[in-house]
Amino acid sequence: MTKHTVPTRMQMAPSLPGPHEGYMPGFGNDYETEALPGALPQGMNSPQTCNYGLYGEQLSGTAFTAPSHQNERTWCYRIRPSVKHSHRYEKIDVPFWKSAPNVDPDVTSLGQYRWDPVPHTDEKLTWVTGMRTMTTAGDVNTQVGMASHIYLVTESMEDDYFFSADSELLVVPQEGVLRFSTELGIIDLEPKEIAIIPRGLLYRVEVLEGPARGFVCENYGQKFELPGRGPIGANCMANPRDFKAPVAAYEDREVPSTVTVKWCGQFHKTNIGQSPLDVVAWHGNYAPVKYDLRTYCPVGAILFDHPDPSIFTVLTAPSGQPGTANIDFVLFRERWMVAEDTFRPPWYHKNIMSELMGNIYGQYDAKPKGFIPGGMSLHNMMLPHGPDKNAFEGASNADLKAEKLDNTMSFMFETRFPQHLTTFAADEAPLQDDYIDCWSDIEKKFDGTPGKK
Repeated sequence: MTKHTVPTRMQMAPSLPGPHEGYMPGFGNDYETEALPGALPQGMNSPQTCNYGLYGEQLSGTAFTAPSHQNERTWCYRIRPSVKHSHRYEKIDVPFWKSAPNVDPDVTSLGQYRWDPVPHTDEKLTWVTGMRTMTTAGDVNTQVGMASHIYLVTESMEDDYFFSADSELLVVPQEGVLRFSTELGIIDLEPKEIAIIPRGLLYRVEVLEGPARGFVCENYGQKFELPGRGPIGANCMANPRDFKAPVAAYEDREVPSTVTVKWCGQFHKTNIGQSPLDVVAWHGNYAPVKYDLRTYCPVGAILFDHPDPSIFTVLTAPSGQPGTANIDFVLFRERWMVAEDTFRPPWYHKNIMSELMGNIYGQYDAKPKGFIPGGMSLHNMMLPHGPDKNAFEGASNADLKAEKLDNTMSFMFETRFPQHLTTFAADEAPLQDDYIDCWSDIEKKFDGTPGKK
């Protein structure tokens, strides 16, 4: 149990970023936190009357009857119940945010693809209007699969709020600093950090430093969890203590506001008369978290050979098939390379998973050129990929001393489902038409001579 009591409130004006009082450590913890003393009931969830005239309300992230080790819910004590933050809904168009299934018959998703960073524009873009979907997989209606997005944000959401009924969002910043003012507290997010925003949680996104650009994995399926470490044991990789949940913070503002909801791939908007971020106290294990990628402790071979890239898994979202993920979030960061008589970069391969990669900063070791910060690549299921010629020749002929792989941080959204390109990814995003040619100059070396390199 993590407990936090602090007399803190969100800023009254969304455009004025202000300090707030920290975070609570742990992943999947049962937290408790209150922004006013005595606001959180003790010993029970639903007293006949709550202190301060608050309303008790439960937010459930799983079915009531889910196994206890998977059951997630949070009790909120708020100024108004959520039914007061919902009114008649009007369907709206958010043209660049797509959901699966989204298969365009005129777009070919079979291939190896790479994009330069999606450029910023002069257009005023918020978290919702600045989302650009690159790929979709599975089916949002049956709650399987995912979508990958690029976000471009230049404008704060003012008296404007959002939640997704479809999915949890894994946010990976690449440029700029964002503030997620949520019902359960505030998360400030910058490059080299990630955040998980749970399904159904309402929030507003503000720009602290902009313009902001980054990547989003929209998870339709089971929630992200930490991978099993198996023989690795209790430590390394992503440690639970390094995840941080926000402390309670609330707004008591009566001002005309809008709430946008993503539901089964469609967007709807409703008008209300107050800020919905009015949770004064809460306890539970269904909450947003942030994580500093620099605290990820990689593991690897210390004598010979190259383990599978699954050793770099930060988070996994399970599917119905054990060991085969709906989504894996994999991180390739700075690390030492020490294996003897070993080809050290990622080897040539094809597999059943579809791999979308993004570069946060620096140089990726399998592709020394062309895969630049802010860029993305896609290698769909059963399509071969691997090092280009320069990377292969360099690694094959290197003097294998202990070497620090430095100034690098890239990631992968990997799924068991094929990822289909959107029209935006195929026609508008800066696709590198010559990417497939990076393997064209690989030479045949075989001539039947034993021991030839």
